[in-house]
Amino acid sequence: MGPHSPTPIGLSAKWAAPPAQDGIDTSAGSVPPFRERAPWFGGDLQTLRNVVRGTPPDLPGGERLLLPMPDGDRLAARLDRRADPIARPLIVLVHGLAGSEASGNVVASTRHLIGQGWPVLRLNLRGSLPSLPTAAGHYHAGRTKDLAEALRGLPTDITQYGIVLLGYSLGGNLVLKFMGEGGHGLPVLAAVTVSTPIDLAATCARMMTRRNFVYHRYMLDAMKREALAPGAAVNAAERAAIAAARNVYEFDDRFIAPRFGYRSAQDYYESNAAKHFLADITRPTLVLHALDDPWIPAACYTAIDWSRLPMIEAVLTPRGGHLGFHGRGSRVPWHDCVTAWWLARRFRLDQMR
Repeated sequence: MGPHSPTPIGLSAKWAAPPAQDGIDTSAGSVPPFRERAPWFGGDLQTLRNVVRGTPPDLPGGERLLLPMPDGDRLAARLDRRADPIARPLIVLVHGLAGSEASGNVVASTRHLIGQGWPVLRLNLRGSLPSLPTAAGHYHAGRTKDLAEALRGLPTDITQYGIVLLGYSLGGNLVLKFMGEGGHGLPVLAAVTVSTPIDLAATCARMMTRRNFVYHRYMLDAMKREALAPGAAVNAAERAAIAAARNVYEFDDRFIAPRFGYRSAQDYYESNAAKHFLADITRPTLVLHALDDPWIPAACYTAIDWSRLPMIEAVLTPRGGHLGFHGRGSRVPWHDCVTAWWLARRFRLDQMR
């Protein structure tokens, strides 16, 4: 756990306190520890549990927004909020690689945060399936201009109390880079990231190891399906490069890098890795990560002196897997409980009971 806790953001007394947190004592002064729940022991089972148990049912209703990009494309987003909205910042949730608003972890987080009183907008990046009909291009790990333009395109009635970014996996890298770039002049008050590959090159190398063969094949297939989906804006040469890619590195080296003007996959990784932007983050940011994440080397996180980053609260747990955190005391993933707990403390909601 990082030793530094960012200064809480002061907000007016009209902000209502959230309902009681599942398995979280809101009066506690520090993040409660994560303890695995049987039978999901170890990083692999914590990771695979999301697939084994499937996607939870989505919330009924929801509002579809199409957010304009400068080139004429529009990113699809889904807005969920309570029928009796509370004056709170909008949480904008950014999915991971080959994900979307319908990803299991995204749906689970939305359900919990809505239950805690937060309005949630799920942003589908350029080229992800919900955005594909109106934005046929492709996202990448550092394409923060798209995120900035999407936030600028949000209706003012849902951003009048500010914005909180919540990024998962590769979406977390995008969020941290965005925060390190100064927030692009937008009213982003805070951010949270979960299981983020802050070192893209090291994560790619880990993914291609023998022990991760099944994960790697699963992700590469998903990336290819997304990039080659009907309606995707890829030319014949790009289509051939995608189809021929034998691993994630080749996909990035032969498709992503040349498409976005990088010399190589390595150049793309180094230019966009969140680790290079952490020192420039000036707004409260919570980083949640498990050191037994099978996809991301623990050294990516343990090599950083988090005490020198006062605006970042890094909570590094020994266990939890990749986007797992299935713990004792609640069926709600620990990272969702902690996110809502941390936000309540940042915005001093727990002082208004």
